[in-house]
Amino acid sequence: MRPPAFPGIWRDDERARAAYAEGAGIYRIIPRAVAIPATTAAVLAVVRWAAANEVPLVPRGAGSGMPGHNVGDGVILDLSVLDGAPLRIDTERLEAITGSAVRLATLEDYAGRQGLRMPVDPSSARWATVGGVVSTNASGSRTVKYGPVRRWVVGLTMVTATGSIVRLDRGGEESEGVDWLPGASELGAAVRQARWRVDASFPKVRKNTAGYALDHYAESGDLVDLVIGAEGTLGIVTEVTWRLEPIPRLRVGVRAAVRDIRRLGALVPAILELAPSRVEFLDASFLGFVGDAVRALPRGDRLASGAALLMIELEGEDQGALERELERAVGIVRADSADVEVGRREAEVDALWALRHAASSKLARLGDSLRSLQVIEDACVPIAKLGDYLVAVRAIADQRRIPVVMFGHAGDGHVHANLLPDISRGDWEDAVRAVFEDVSRLVVALGGSPSGEHGDGRLRAGLVERVYPPEVADLFQRVKTTFDPAGIFNPGVKIVLDHGSPIGRLKVGAGAVPLAPEIEAGLRRIERDGGYAIARLQLADDPLASSAR
Repeated sequence: MRPPAFPGIWRDDERARAAYAEGAGIYRIIPRAVAIPATTAAVLAVVRWAAANEVPLVPRGAGSGMPGHNVGDGVILDLSVLDGAPLRIDTERLEAITGSAVRLATLEDYAGRQGLRMPVDPSSARWATVGGVVSTNASGSRTVKYGPVRRWVVGLTMVTATGSIVRLDRGGEESEGVDWLPGASELGAAVRQARWRVDASFPKVRKNTAGYALDHYAESGDLVDLVIGAEGTLGIVTEVTWRLEPIPRLRVGVRAAVRDIRRLGALVPAILELAPSRVEFLDASFLGFVGDAVRALPRGDRLASGAALLMIELEGEDQGALERELERAVGIVRADSADVEVGRREAEVDALWALRHAASSKLARLGDSLRSLQVIEDACVPIAKLGDYLVAVRAIADQRRIPVVMFGHAGDGHVHANLLPDISRGDWEDAVRAVFEDVSRLVVALGGSPSGEHGDGRLRAGLVERVYPPEVADLFQRVKTTFDPAGIFNPGVKIVLDHGSPIGRLKVGAGAVPLAPEIEAGLRRIERDGGYAIARLQLADDPLASSAR
């Protein structure tokens, strides 16, 4: 069954469904069908049809999201070509108006030509769509200074579950008594009444995408703050207006080989007083994984001797002020480091950061037995507990005999941890489940969030009830019901439907759903090469052509 006279591409054949069975992350789930609307009018048509027929919709941009919000049993709504991806830069207002299909890298390029930027820089920027980054409230290495995308969204347009188009702007009248959203006033009143509980129960961390953003909504009263980070569960974003800023003229940097990883909890707060634009770390596990690249550097042996590399970047307009801050940064890390290197020119700073990007391709090219699984990849803990968290994760993974590679955003207390299980081991899935459970308990015990910047997805929806008390979890359910009473938008994301283990329906292992060999090989290439910009229908219809890109 398909929407009558649907103005777009509709595919329910086996090959097309297989091509959309995976995104980034761990899952392989065959959808019911794939819809590719070319226009917002087409989105309206499919949403109205889905609501009338109780068909779940899974909104999807590039498919690069990690925790499983871009795959599902329903109809995949591929928004990657929506409205021709329009983009306009308003240099007078310092704003950009983008269709949701615009790639973040394209926005960066167009704004950069005017000397402007939207500074949030997720590593997926090459292929991620702006609709996707808004749906996850994406972050990146610059979040330590500039915050996640929420801070830079002026307003957005979306298709609602009732099949209407609405515009949500900050400070707009839509936040009170909205006629397109029955129950909006009651929802707002309930959140305001429970604000003390919200304030007390939300994790006191620098990044958090677990649950709906009741804390920001309680502060602003703007419905746009609930939609940002909702992972497509409240509506379909079709256009975004961004605030831009001038690109800073100067950058300087420091790279330090820290001897004891526990010292990060003391070093990072001192560094944050300098207002750095980036504070990143690479754990010894990461350095060992890219050992050839480390040893090839001029002082590679000294870098490899550290428990972690700590990388700091400062930016601004005044060379003298930056030089003083650079000296202070070096002074903070020197006594705890086996090696400290400084970059004062653009090329030197870029060289300091080169190792940060060295592992991604290697993690994806491990071979057929050792696979990288993003299961505990997004936890954010209080900065003072960062070192303790890293040590504990290492011990948990070692206990289950699963290698782990860790790196991330030290300035936010945010850790990306990739498990590398040997899938030829008979008990590997049980071991991965055990690590997931142990680390999840650890994160909550430390007062952290299991979802720092990638969202909950199907992987972490069940953890929301562990992070928050029942009264706040009930408010999350009320948000979902108010916006999407029929539950058609991404069911099982944000609000868990099945309390069984989320470590199932994997893309690897004996239980993985079989696909046509050439489709499976193509999906593996996309994962290995970071080729999320490849059109999935091209993979379904012409896998040889897609492999040549």
